[in-house]
Amino acid sequence: MQEVGTKGVRNKEAKNGYFNYQSSNDVDKSMNIKVGDKKRSAKKTGKVLLVGAGPNDPDLLTVKAYKAILQAEVVVFDRLVGQDILNLIPDHCEQIYVGKRCGQPSLKQDEINDILIEQAKLGKQVLRLKGGDPFIFGRGGEEALALIAQQIPYDVIPGITAAIGCAASAKMPLTHRGLSRSVTLVTGHVMDGAFDSWSGLVSTGQTLVFYMGLEQAEKIQAGLLHSGLSKHTPIAIIGNGCSKKQQVHIEQLSELCHLSTKLKGLTPALIVVGEVVSLREKLNVEWIEELSLYQ
Repeated sequence: MQEVGTKGVRNKEAKNGYFNYQSSNDVDKSMNIKVGDKKRSAKKTGKVLLVGAGPNDPDLLTVKAYKAILQAEVVVFDRLVGQDILNLIPDHCEQIYVGKRCGQPSLKQDEINDILIEQAKLGKQVLRLKGGDPFIFGRGGEEALALIAQQIPYDVIPGITAAIGCAASAKMPLTHRGLSRSVTLVTGHVMDGAFDSWSGLVSTGQTLVFYMGLEQAEKIQAGLLHSGLSKHTPIAIIGNGCSKKQQVHIEQLSELCHLSTKLKGLTPALIVVGEVVSLREKLNVEWIEELSLYQ
C-alpha cells in the first residue's frame, strides 16, 4: 500500500517488487528482494529496472518511471534519452552513457550487459533508461536474458514507443476504420541484411512504421514498390517527434528517397507509410495547430 504526500511516496508494505520508494530524498537501501522462494539482501545483489523513457518528453514519462528515476543509484542511459529527462536524475545518482549511433564508435551490446551485471553485483539499484519502450527495438529482451543468466532480479517499466507517440503528436492515427486495420513496426536496420518479407508488408489496410529508416529510405522505397505498393501511397517522415523541434514532412512513396536525402542528418526520425498519413491534413487544422503543446 502506498501513500502520496508532499515529500514523495511511502510504502507501508515492501512487497511491490520494485525499488522500495520511501521518498524522493530517503532511499531504504536495506530492502529485501525476492528471487524465487528466497530473499537476498540488496546489499549483496542489487536489482535492474529496464525503463522506457518514452518519446523524449518528460511529461510523457509514466509515473512509475519517474519514481524509479528518483530512487535509482545508477542510471545507464541511451543516446535517445533527452536532457530534459536526464535533468530529473538526482545529483547523488551515478550516470553511465552507453548510447549507440550508426557509423560511430559505441559499446557493443555484450559490453552494456556487462555494465548492468557489474553494477547490480555491487548491490546497487540500477535503472536502464531507454528511449521509447525497452521491449520494442530497445534490446531489452537481450539485457533481461543476460541478467537472468547471472541470477540478477530485474523488472520492466514500459514506455510510450516512438511510433505511437510521434504519430499521435503529428495528428496521424495509425489505425482508422476504413483505412487501416493493422500496424507493423519495422526496424530500418534489417535493410542491411537479408529481408525477404517485403510482400508480407504490402497489404491493403495496413500502416507501416519504420524505425531508424531514414538512411535506408532508398531500399525501403524500392522494396515496397517492387512488391506492388502504389507509388502514390502517402508517406510521412516525422523528426524529433513530441518535442518543440518536431518536423512532419508529407510526400508519396515515389518521393521517399528524394525526401530522405533532403532531410539527411535528421534524428531521431520515423517513416510512416499508409493511407492514414492523409488524415493529417484533416486533423491538423490551423486553429488546433496554434494551441499545440509542441509549439
